[in-house]
Amino acid sequence: MRKSVIYFLVILTSLHLSAQIDRSKVPGAGPAPKINLEVPQSFQMPNGLKVLVVENNKLPRVSVQLLIDNPPISEGAKAGVASLMGSLLGNGSTTISKDDYNEEIDYLGARISFGPQSASANSLSKYFPRILELMADGISNPNFTQQEFDKEKAKLLTALKAQEKDVSAIHGRLQNALAYGADHPYGEFLTEESVGNVSLEDIREFYIDYFVPSNAYLVVIGDIDFESAKELVTKHFSAWIKSSPLIINYSDPLNTQYTQINFINMPNAVQSEISMQNLIDLKMKDPDYLAALIANRILGGGALGRLYKNLREDKGFTYGSFSRVGNDKYAPALFSASASVRNAVTDSAVIEIIKEVGRIVKEPVTAEELQTTKAKYVGSFVLALEKPETVARYALNIETEELPSDFYTTYLERLNALTVEDVQKAAQKYFNLDNARIIVTGKGAEVSEKLEKIPYKGRNIPVFYYDTYADKVDKPNYSNDLPEGLDVMKVIDDYLEAIGGKEQVKAINSLKLVYEGSAMGTKVKTEEKRVNGKYVQTTYMNDNPMMGVLANGTGFFMKQGANKVALPPDMQKDLAYAMGILPELGISGSKRSQLAGIEAIDGRDAYRIDIPGSVVQASYFYDVETGLKVKEITTIEMNGQSQVQEITFKDYQEFQGIKFPTRTIGTLGTEVLESKLLEATINEDMAAAEFE
Repeated sequence: MRKSVIYFLVILTSLHLSAQIDRSKVPGAGPAPKINLEVPQSFQMPNGLKVLVVENNKLPRVSVQLLIDNPPISEGAKAGVASLMGSLLGNGSTTISKDDYNEEIDYLGARISFGPQSASANSLSKYFPRILELMADGISNPNFTQQEFDKEKAKLLTALKAQEKDVSAIHGRLQNALAYGADHPYGEFLTEESVGNVSLEDIREFYIDYFVPSNAYLVVIGDIDFESAKELVTKHFSAWIKSSPLIINYSDPLNTQYTQINFINMPNAVQSEISMQNLIDLKMKDPDYLAALIANRILGGGALGRLYKNLREDKGFTYGSFSRVGNDKYAPALFSASASVRNAVTDSAVIEIIKEVGRIVKEPVTAEELQTTKAKYVGSFVLALEKPETVARYALNIETEELPSDFYTTYLERLNALTVEDVQKAAQKYFNLDNARIIVTGKGAEVSEKLEKIPYKGRNIPVFYYDTYADKVDKPNYSNDLPEGLDVMKVIDDYLEAIGGKEQVKAINSLKLVYEGSAMGTKVKTEEKRVNGKYVQTTYMNDNPMMGVLANGTGFFMKQGANKVALPPDMQKDLAYAMGILPELGISGSKRSQLAGIEAIDGRDAYRIDIPGSVVQASYFYDVETGLKVKEITTIEMNGQSQVQEITFKDYQEFQGIKFPTRTIGTLGTEVLESKLLEATINEDMAAAEFE
């Protein structure tokens, strides 16, 4: 009874206190937390390696990070050599095989990783001497073999092949290429041709020239004392041969002379990638560095940013819109504001991004915005200090960025001292609308015309066109001169004739197709069965059924084992046309079908038919000369994100009077999946239970 009374009084007291708090006002900022960072002890080895040691005995673990602080490196016609070299490091060494190397690391419960200009490792304290020895051995005595090189090169080429139609990947590489120029190290990007130019000897030369200790920093942090760390590092890294990297000077790239749109046409795009960007001269040691970070966070640093609130929450254009401000001591960095939006609202999204950047430049931010943003920075900064890699990075930054030794201990004090005026000055200095390059990658036939009508300061922003390799081109002809009188029905009729005849296709009552391929070392088989109005497709991995899609007249379902889940109603509606014996029979009768133009598929012209939808959009391509279907692209858009599946059809052969492609090429994640036709059966009896 007494406990109940006390509990009741506690509730009354809390309610009374809550009533006295005005929750319409943001709480005032408290004093900045006191930051205590261990000052690293340091030494330098004769080969030039600089070593920083931070003792932290909270946990029985030690981590080590290596950074080679080289100026920008140009790879030229062999772009990809750095990436390949980084992937080959850690494949054992000249003293230990790859398998033994990896097995020992796993056995000790440790981790070692390598990059083109970096390496890292962490382990329990008692195993750290051996882990550091293995890391140093991988660095000093790399085992560059032809077998591993060929394997890594093939993986990289496969990844590049998978990105050919990836709108986001193409946009990402062109952001830097257009800003810096293809001749600048920051503007280079990998192509199948450049990777194909790389040899094993190039890997060895790149390692000798650039993976050197003279510009290298090694940070050891954790449960280890300075003298022990010095002894271990000296013992194991003395074999790393002293050398200086090749240094090449580059002229700084320049911003555009005036605001412009650079458009890259991707006919398969179902949404547009947008980046408004300009080059900035910002370094971490600059007095207004923190003010620039705060201005960027208010503009587009997350879900509370103005871009996010405008383009997602208010307009519903996108899943998210963000901005980023970079810093670089070697060359100009980039400020960018970006979003991925539906084709229909591409021009509107560009206008809103321009508006928000212009607003933060012209108008002071509010005191509430500044206070809230500071509070979030303080929280994330303090939480990050719990991670050893953060402390290591801070130590490296002080060394490599010429920062004062108290840069991080006074970080929050300087952050809290920032004023509204400081933030506006930083925005005015670094967010440059008058020399902005607005890069849009999307489907030109749907977005180009509206982009050419976007106003800025009394005139339309000029639009310049580029291909996917950053070369300037003429404006594409989106109509592709379709023959007069050609329509969807004619293209489909020609296809049906090409595969065996319209009457023969109509005589099909059931169809079974089985394809098999492999990806990531796994056998992948798809079995597709169709009868009029019903459809089931099952995917097997190593002969085990993993998932399926089912349509049986009562609805559309995702199926896994005995479980099935109905697809969303909008998706079911979008897919209804494709449920015949062949999807083409539904395409020709669909009011949504559109003859979109002619596109080149594997060097041959093909008619493109689009089937728009609210969730699922599809495009079908038919060879102009043969009439055969050569490609399908299906895109599913949900929650502001899209998933694209492409399948190319090749090598048609006749089965029971009807031609089917005997080879298909698609994607499975980042892997290319090539499958062969194992079975094509027509008018075979199929049990009703198969469609339940």
